[in-house]
Amino acid sequence: MQRPQHDMLRLFFRLLAILALSAPSFASEANHTQWASVRIGGGGFVSAIIANPSEPGLIYARTDVGGAYRWDDSSATWIALNDWTSREDVGYLGVESLATDPNFPNRLYLFVGTSYFSDGRSAILRSDDYGETFEIIEVTDQFKAHGNGIGRQNGEKLQVDPFNSDILYCGTRYDGLFKSLDRGSSWSRLETLPVTATEGRNGVAFVIIDPSSEHAGAAQTLYAGISRTSENLYRSTDAGQTWSLAPGAPAQMPQRGALASDGSLYLTFGNGAGPHGDWVNSAFTFDTGGVWKLDTRDDSWTNITPSGFTRAFGGVSVDPADPQRLIVSTINTWMEQDTSAQPASHGDRFLLSTDGGSSWTDLVARGFELDPNGVTWIPGQSIHWAGSIEFDPFDTDTVWVTSGNGVYRCADIDATPTVWQFTVRGLEETVPENLVSIPDGPTISVIKDYDGFLHSDPHVYAPVHKPGIGSTTGLTFASQNSALVYRVGSSLYRSEDQGKTWTKAPQIEGPNGHIALNADGSVLLHAPEGSSVTYRSEDQGATWAPVSGLSVSDARPIADPENSDIFYVLSDTTLFRSDDAGKTFAAAANDLPSGAFDRLATVFDHLGHLWLAHPTRGLYRSTDAGATFSQLDSVDAARAVGTGKAAPEASYPTLFVWGSIDGVEGVFRSTDQGASWLRINDDQHQFGGPGNAHFVIGDQNRFGRVYMSTAGRGIAFGEPAGDSISYQTWSQSVFSASQQTKASISGEQADPDRDGLSNLVEWILQTDPLTATDLAGRTFVLDMAPPQIAIQQLAELSSATLTLRVSHDLVLWSPITDLFQEETIARQADSLTRHRRFVPTSDTFPSPLFLKASATR
Repeated sequence: MQRPQHDMLRLFFRLLAILALSAPSFASEANHTQWASVRIGGGGFVSAIIANPSEPGLIYARTDVGGAYRWDDSSATWIALNDWTSREDVGYLGVESLATDPNFPNRLYLFVGTSYFSDGRSAILRSDDYGETFEIIEVTDQFKAHGNGIGRQNGEKLQVDPFNSDILYCGTRYDGLFKSLDRGSSWSRLETLPVTATEGRNGVAFVIIDPSSEHAGAAQTLYAGISRTSENLYRSTDAGQTWSLAPGAPAQMPQRGALASDGSLYLTFGNGAGPHGDWVNSAFTFDTGGVWKLDTRDDSWTNITPSGFTRAFGGVSVDPADPQRLIVSTINTWMEQDTSAQPASHGDRFLLSTDGGSSWTDLVARGFELDPNGVTWIPGQSIHWAGSIEFDPFDTDTVWVTSGNGVYRCADIDATPTVWQFTVRGLEETVPENLVSIPDGPTISVIKDYDGFLHSDPHVYAPVHKPGIGSTTGLTFASQNSALVYRVGSSLYRSEDQGKTWTKAPQIEGPNGHIALNADGSVLLHAPEGSSVTYRSEDQGATWAPVSGLSVSDARPIADPENSDIFYVLSDTTLFRSDDAGKTFAAAANDLPSGAFDRLATVFDHLGHLWLAHPTRGLYRSTDAGATFSQLDSVDAARAVGTGKAAPEASYPTLFVWGSIDGVEGVFRSTDQGASWLRINDDQHQFGGPGNAHFVIGDQNRFGRVYMSTAGRGIAFGEPAGDSISYQTWSQSVFSASQQTKASISGEQADPDRDGLSNLVEWILQTDPLTATDLAGRTFVLDMAPPQIAIQQLAELSSATLTLRVSHDLVLWSPITDLFQEETIARQADSLTRHRRFVPTSDTFPSPLFLKASATR
């Protein structure tokens, strides 16, 4: 697959230049901090799979709250395309529709927006480089998107004319259908389509362009599926100038359509927009539906619903080489699926026809196998809410299907059994609620929908909490008895082994909410969701009593890690404190600025130290258990604050904030109690900000690592580039389970991407061994003036040696020291990255120069 070539020098060998710039009051180490998502594996609703019909292997996924992804077949990895999204534009992580240009496959368009984020701001994102970068074209004043709305798994609203790449169409939920003649820069509504808002709350559910209808350099025939039970399919034969109703359509809401080369239009239907029953309009239960075929030559309809199926259908795809071969998926159909699971899982069915829908083969009933692909929590789960199912247009033995928990791929749809592999490497779409990093212990998280996870290493898939309770909101551990951990959702569970095993507590006074365990683990506080009463238990949840002196709705109690008698609760301008292990609370401070976030940060080994984030006033601290607070001048605004392991030779834990300093918003780190700050993310790694959970939490066991909540991109984490993870851990994080068994791929001296860097070198440089970034062959051309070489690598690699060699003719290779001398660069105390710079030893210098790297252990 052709991809834009990345300049090797830009990635590894940087030309150093001295620029005269005005210096901000913070430093930036963004290029020296690596960002990723904690490895969970999927975990969220994937709305659709979209394949480009012209370029093999070019496949995209769109999600409801986690942005869009591009599939990289060489590494079997999904590449996130929206991590640049700022906090203010977090709504852009909701992708309503995605279009890939069949004539210029590098061109990509996203229709983005979320009604409850960013004031509903909506945009067309336009890319000319496969989604590596985007231009934002805001369309809010004309129409809006809601990527997490009802019907989000319906077909694509956004389409590119296959005969004129300047022409785009975009269906909307509330404002009808729009057309652009300039690649999305401007839009005009097609007034003759009589559709605005609909009973299904999804308006124009999808647009289909007939690729056989070219006239005067543009497609003429269009179909618009409408999210309502009548007058629900329109057709235009003049590029959208006029529209007519397709008569005789079923009295249900169309979900998706696929137009075959013989003129058959296959459509799926349900009694609602899906992917589940409409929680606003209970009449749309989304539990019946069917599959129909419209012969577009004579407008005749045929009911081709598979026999015995009465529930809704979602996905439909036609083999581009065989108009009689099609595949459909049910949706919101909880039929027995994986009988090998105990108990058997229940989800959707996938049905294949080779005769235009006259007969069907139920692929699940014929034989079904779910391959978790190394993701530990997937066994026993099901493929469900399967709104999109697609043939690979260049290998129609392969089928992709979306689910409420990720993406699955079947490499041989005709096999018995069909094996559906959970294909989510790189795709992380959970919504985190809370996280703790236990000193000398694991990192434990709780999330929406799928409980949470126990991580000893964020680079590696980890076990899910069991027994499961689904969405989990509260999490706490005893700082001085760290084996004790509690989590709460619909029930309360207790662990005595740092989250390895869990026991259900006898009772709670209400679901969800927040919990806090005092330092020695003897007292647990629980503030249930929606309650103004906080409850206290001294017997592991067997009995509960209301605390006194505290009437705060949805309170977030916080335990002081150094004193078992002290709890805190922040409520607007007042900090309440308990000095009797939560029995009673009283105001400790009542003059705090209104609007601060209630997730206070406490500090290990520092009794009574508190940090408070305020969205417009910045950062506050207390050193006397909340009696007084002082404001830091160095931070303009803060939306999350946390602490982590201290830097080498530092006496105070590391501070992290998501905030603004000198007008720059991002993640900052301080190793001197907030006197100075280092920005550790960049504009390409914003993840939409810290989401609803508003946390940035430092790792208590590894300096510099920080975890951040997001609105749908899982748990983001950053750590200093070159953080000294072992080669084995690194290898497990970058190679799949099957790749790890092949020395030709995962061996230390292997070079699977053929870019001239062995895996050992890629480990040292912390680069991706499965993404080729070479200029040509196995050498790298340096043609600079002056020719200075700068690299960064792991700071401490006692078991590995990096060797650099240079050549001017690709025949004779010499040590780099023959032509360059290495300059000494002082290493900051809080940095785990080693920076190396080489300058020429002579004014005369051969050009061009070739450089190659090798490593041994």
